[in-house]
Amino acid sequence: MDLKQGLDGKTRCGWVSENPVYVAYHDKEWGRPLKDDGALFEFLILEGMQAGLSWETILNKREAFQKAYDGFDPEVVASYGADKVEELMGNAGIIRNRLKIEASIKNAKAFLAIQQEFGSFSDYLWGYVDGSPIKNDYARLSDVPTETQTSRAISKDLKKRGCSFVGPTIIYALMQAVGMVDDHLQGCFLYHGNR
Repeated sequence: MDLKQGLDGKTRCGWVSENPVYVAYHDKEWGRPLKDDGALFEFLILEGMQAGLSWETILNKREAFQKAYDGFDPEVVASYGADKVEELMGNAGIIRNRLKIEASIKNAKAFLAIQQEFGSFSDYLWGYVDGSPIKNDYARLSDVPTETQTSRAISKDLKKRGCSFVGPTIIYALMQAVGMVDDHLQGCFLYHGNR
């Protein structure tokens, strides 16, 4: 189903369930330009955690992640050691995958290095789209790509900088989440022509 009518009568992209957390995410966050480094770091970590799982699962655990990860402060996460990894592995509120947890610490270190080099992670990331969202014009979910040339370029560069769980599909999902691309479908009440 490409579009779905919600209980509130609004037509949304078909991937949105009736879960209020998911509806709020679609309506208030997904596809909206986000340039705050703290929020971008949260999405970088959460998108990596999502690999192989549904985004709805991550959203349901988001609050627990925020607590477990010290509010997603990249400096704090970069300083995590073996004890903290074990603590996170014992936290039933989050995704307990050692590779993903260890990757989040590596990614925090790379994130800080990127901030040093570019002034902000936002400048680095948004530089790939010249600072402006790409507004796509898709009618069907099947038209929306899972990766693009841009997501492949970002993925390749982040891997070079020591990041993990940043494949081109994960990065395209990140680009959608933080509004670098606007993939709301035609007919969705948030389709860019309707805003």
